[in-house]
Amino acid sequence: MHSAHAGASVMAVVVVALVIRRQLRTRRVRRIGSLITPAVLGILGTLGITFGIASVLKHHPLTALPVVLLVASLAVAAGFGSARARTVRVWHGPQGDVLRKGTAATTGLWLASVGAHIGLGLWIDHAAGAGMLGTASLYAYLAIGLGTQNLLVRARATAAPPA
Repeated sequence: MHSAHAGASVMAVVVVALVIRRQLRTRRVRRIGSLITPAVLGILGTLGITFGIASVLKHHPLTALPVVLLVASLAVAAGFGSARARTVRVWHGPQGDVLRKGTAATTGLWLASVGAHIGLGLWIDHAAGAGMLGTASLYAYLAIGLGTQNLLVRARATAAPPA
């Protein structure tokens, strides 16, 4: 089981590093494109949570506390996404396109968000008593956080007056 946690941790670091790297590049704000990655992560998140629940059920019934902690974790993800959205620079480029770029504060909030997920994930797994529900919820956590952030940045871009 420890090797499964280690493998999940390595994968989490890689995925989060790619997300942060992409956030720090100047990109156009797109209507649909900003929701593709969260949608893919959402599908993986649904599969991950399904796997996590099954990993607990192999040992004993799932109790309410890990489920409540999982829901709280996903609410924390949305909160971090909302906070990060306010740190992303949004402006009109020379061709009139609306551009976006994350800042150092965006990166800091991503790192804090990952730390929060790790802590909550460990708490979920401890409360479940077996399995990897907390660990397996990473993609759902990222989907909700990134989706919230992207929706709010897109709303800001729509409201931003041209230069």
